[in-house]
Amino acid sequence: MRPEISVTVDIVIFTLREGDLQVLLVKRKNPPFEGRWAIPGGYVEADESLENAAMRELFEETGVQGDAVHIEQLYTFGEPKRDPRGRVITVAYFALVPAPLAVQAGDDAAEAQWKSVYHLPVMAFDHNQILNYALKRLRYKLEYSAVGFQLLPNEFSLSDLQQAYEIVLGETLDKRNFRRRIQQAKVIEETGAVRAHEGRPAKLYRFRDDAVAEVKARRLFP
Repeated sequence: MRPEISVTVDIVIFTLREGDLQVLLVKRKNPPFEGRWAIPGGYVEADESLENAAMRELFEETGVQGDAVHIEQLYTFGEPKRDPRGRVITVAYFALVPAPLAVQAGDDAAEAQWKSVYHLPVMAFDHNQILNYALKRLRYKLEYSAVGFQLLPNEFSLSDLQQAYEIVLGETLDKRNFRRRIQQAKVIEETGAVRAHEGRPAKLYRFRDDAVAEVKARRLFP
């Protein structure tokens, strides 16, 4: 007799808020791990694909449609004893969404909050492992692709962009070198608008619609 196996999706939702890289977590209100924080997720319905299940979870927790943000499959986690309720395999996804967002807890959660990825609470299941893996993937893609633009609003200054990269990579980047490499990558264009503030007004940029997302020839940063 074959063992009964359940399949779930967990979705790591990243955003930049308050000068920090944050992830959406939900507090479990039911056993197992009642009262602990967890990545939003749920069981895959019999009539839906893995991707549709992930987009459903994203919408239920944030109100954001999956086709409006960057979302991709991360990894499959299937250690036999990862869930005390039985054999559960989870397919993890990660999404990048610009702030601010209102969040809501699903039916099986007591509350939902944004938490710093650099100061995580004790997590349910193997969710610390999933989050660490997601952060490594995000940093890798940030260095080799234009995926970081998905964390920013439609228009941004070069200072905004550099700050976003520094927050995610966890290190300071040389201003001149950063701007040179961004310009060489040809993934942004001027909007013609400026942001007024003390000192010289800052030019505003946007991600080019025809830009290639993956930059295969070179490492962008650091």
